[in-house]
Parts: sequence; structure tokens; C-alpha cells
Amino acid sequence: MADGSQHSMAYVAESTYGVTPASPTFKAIRNKGTTLALTKEGSADEELRDDRQITDYRHMNKSVGGDININLSYGSFDDFLEGATMGAWDSNKLVVGKTRRSFTVERKFGDISDKPYHRFTGCELNTLNLTVAPGARVSGSFGVIGKDMSPEAAALSGSTYGDETTTQVFDSFKGVIKEGAAGLAVMTEVTLTLDNGLESRFVVGSDTTIQPGVKRSNVTGQLSAYFENSVLLEKFLDEDSSSLEFSLVDAAGNSYIFTLPKIKYTGGQVDVSGEGAIILPLPFQAVYDETEGTNLIIERVSA
Repeated sequence: MADGSQHSMAYVAESTYGVTPASPTFKAIRNKGTTLALTKEGSADEELRDDRQITDYRHMNKSVGGDININLSYGSFDDFLEGATMGAWDSNKLVVGKTRRSFTVERKFGDISDKPYHRFTGCELNTLNLTVAPGARVSGSFGVIGKDMSPEAAALSGSTYGDETTTQVFDSFKGVIKEGAAGLAVMTEVTLTLDNGLESRFVVGSDTTIQPGVKRSNVTGQLSAYFENSVLLEKFLDEDSSSLEFSLVDAAGNSYIFTLPKIKYTGGQVDVSGEGAIILPLPFQAVYDETEGTNLIIERVSA
């Protein structure tokens, strides 16, 4: 019987989409759970019979997808951040680009004896989600779309496995939030979502996708703050552009800085549900900034 306490994940970058490299060096994925799996479409036979029975059912196209749920820590997900942004780290700075990256991801069930390795090929990072909330670890997920999956009895020939990183998980007790380049001390939560719009593409002669289609980089989120004046609300009402920056710092002093150089608020509904403090939620859309040449910047600073 499998227990989650003996489940682990690892990945290796692919040079060719959907093909695991020979003698791969896998890196551990720090995670707190996953829904990564293979599913299939199905089709029941449509022939009509006088006994009202369905005579056959066939499996159709395969799909690989799901989320890898994480707590963010320094240096643990830099390859996945590249994959999600389709950019490349340059002098510890990462911006949205157009370079596609795929990975082979392994799930290992340590207490299953027959086929403990579930190997997923052609895995691309479709989404990135992050949540920074008071008194909590910084949590998030990477949404994956892949090509195929196979259960295996043993590790790949010549494969090696690295240890997990040991950097401490980021929390909300350190760091700075800036809205419109000014410090914001009344923020109660910020969420960030990057969506690449990957879609499987099926062709005649195969039940697995060719490399998925990709849409525009869509960065959205929500800033929530105590309602103390109308400054933020008026930015929504007047359709003013603004910017958002939040830094995360771990106990050793390592940090990530997430910058959205140009955003527009898409809502500002001031609801009241009781006698307590009123929270102003401000959903936003990030757009291309001509000065920075991107809608999202991620910077890493080591201690």
C-alpha cells in the first residue's frame, strides 16, 4: 500500500521534446503534493441494437497534465522558472521569452515493489502560481502539460539522482511590497499567475500530442490591502497604469524580487461583510512595458 510519506519527484531537462536523455542526471523536486497524471479520452461504440446494449468502448487520445504544488525556496526551482517564463537567467535576471523547454519528470512511490517509477515525458511548464499571505509560507504551483507516461520497474540505465536543495522556505515575515514604486504597508495578500496557454495538438496516427501549441504570456494576479484611503481604488476607477514589486527574503538572506513593471487594475469592489476591517481586493492584468521589454521580471540575489 502506497503512502504519500514515501513519494518523491525528480526531473531532467530534455534536448528533444518527449525524449529522455541517455544516462540522465535527475534533480530532486521539492514538493508538497502533485496531481500530475495521465488521462485518456474515451468513446463508446455508437451502433444501435435491439437489446439496447453498448458493444464496445475504446480508449482514445492520451493527455498528461496536473500541478506540482510547492513552497517556494531559493535556488530550488530556477529551471522551472525558466521553463514557465520561457526565458533564460542572465546575470541573475529572468524575463519572459520565447524559448520552449521540456522535461522528463519522474514520480517514485518508494513503497511499491513492482513498478515504483512513473515517468512522464515532454513535460512543459504551462502555469506558475504564487501566493504571499500574512503569517504563512510562500506557496504556489507549477502547472504541467506533457506528452506521455509509463510505469517502470527500475530507474533508467546510467541515471543518477541529486539531493534536494536545503534552502529555507520563504515566508511573509521578511521582504518589501512596492506599489507604484512606493512601499505598501497595508497589504494583506498578493497572488501571481503566469499562464502560457499551452494546448495539446493531436494528429492522425498517434494517441499522444505533438509539441503543444502556445499562446501569449498572460500574467495576472490580485493585490489585497486594508482599505485606508481611495488612492488604490482610484487607480482602478481612472484606468491608471501602475507597477508592482515584491521581494522575498529567507533566513539566510537569499532573495527573489518579482517585478511587474506595468499593470492595470481590473476590479476594486469594496465589500463589507461585518463590523471588522474592510479589505480592498484589486485584481490586475500585467501588460508589456516598453522600457523593460517584458511584463514580468524575476531577480535572484544570493546571500
